[in-house]
Amino acid sequence: MTSILVVEDSARIGAFVEKGLRANGFATHWAKTGAAGLTEALTGAHDLVVLDLGLPDLDGADLLKALRAAGRTTPVVILTARDSVLDRVAGLSGGADDYLSKPFAFEELLARIRLRLRGPADAEPAVLRAGDLGLDLRTRRASVGGVECDLTAREFALLETLIRNRGQVLSREQLLGSVWGFDFDPGSNVVDVYVRYLRRKVGAERIETVRGMGYRLRTVE
Repeated sequence: MTSILVVEDSARIGAFVEKGLRANGFATHWAKTGAAGLTEALTGAHDLVVLDLGLPDLDGADLLKALRAAGRTTPVVILTARDSVLDRVAGLSGGADDYLSKPFAFEELLARIRLRLRGPADAEPAVLRAGDLGLDLRTRRASVGGVECDLTAREFALLETLIRNRGQVLSREQLLGSVWGFDFDPGSNVVDVYVRYLRRKVGAERIETVRGMGYRLRTVE
């Protein structure tokens, strides 16, 4: 099983990321300090590291530098509140493979992790399909029956989540966590609002309401 090391001092974010990764079939190890994270990363026991930069004892940038200096090529995805262009450039130049700013949507983090873990033999298709509905993950464009459909970034993320889990009922809480991230109000109706938006654009018959449970994507040929 693919193992992911999460180096994060925030109890809330760390628990959220670890829970989401396990739900998607990954083994995880959560290090709550920079020192513990570096020790664990140097073991070589993990396939990828999700790394916060703002750690209390050892800055994540220094952890990354030490990891690369030791010859470890483990993919590193930085997950941090530092969101300036200079921070991004410094992180990527310092040896990170990807960089995602907080607040974040878990589905995007998951997509970036999958991308960094992907090998040539098991490359994910560039286009996700469900019947005549297509999502191009490279261009971030959607099509219905071969006709391009204009979606916002959030609508695209919601539809991507539904397609990846087509045929399964996803609760509002699951969709909130995947698309809007950890920092959301469980009582919000934002999922219902965006489902209505999507139905207008891709067809109401494609997204089924399962009373008392959530939503399910139906394949329409």
